[in-house]
Amino acid sequence: MTLRTQLESLIQASALTVSPEKIDLLIQYVELLNKWNKAYNLTSVRDPNDMLIKHIMDSLMVGEVLRGQSFIDVGTGPGLPGIPLAILFPERDFVLLDSLGKRITFLRQVVFQLKLKNVTPVLSRVEKYQPEQPFDGVLSRAFASLNDMVTWCHHLITAEQGRFFALKGQYPQDEIELLPENIKLVGSFEISVPQLTGERHVIELKKI
Repeated sequence: MTLRTQLESLIQASALTVSPEKIDLLIQYVELLNKWNKAYNLTSVRDPNDMLIKHIMDSLMVGEVLRGQSFIDVGTGPGLPGIPLAILFPERDFVLLDSLGKRITFLRQVVFQLKLKNVTPVLSRVEKYQPEQPFDGVLSRAFASLNDMVTWCHHLITAEQGRFFALKGQYPQDEIELLPENIKLVGSFEISVPQLTGERHVIELKKI
């Protein structure tokens, strides 16, 4: 089975609607990630078929809970969930932030080859990055804890309209109980990723 055929069947098993053009871009991204991974060690997932499930679909399924126009993907690594979401939502803007140069080098190549107009890779530590305007949403798939996320990313959104969207496995009850008093749990969404074993949750938080 080709990567395209597999991705099409995964999308059909979900509630997503993805155009053939967007599927092309997602496949190109996986092929680039697989190629660069051999030298740059960008992800521990080595098989492109597994990347479709664990990276592409896992990122795309977050789209249904996002609200807003501008997002920052903090600790994006090789562009997850930012690149798949930027392909899915070309009308939204995504800043992809990481502190490791080789990841940003890879992301700049992805943006160039896929001609993604709505993606800006940025090399910086999150606590040193000062946006020109606050974002509608902070995305993170890789933060160690919710507490770290809201502490280090506090300056990236406003209390009025900004949201934190944290991608987690099992529902992080312990982490939610440890959140600071000025952070409120807005919602928790269990997302179903076709062919992925284990729970996946998106935790939505806001400042108060």
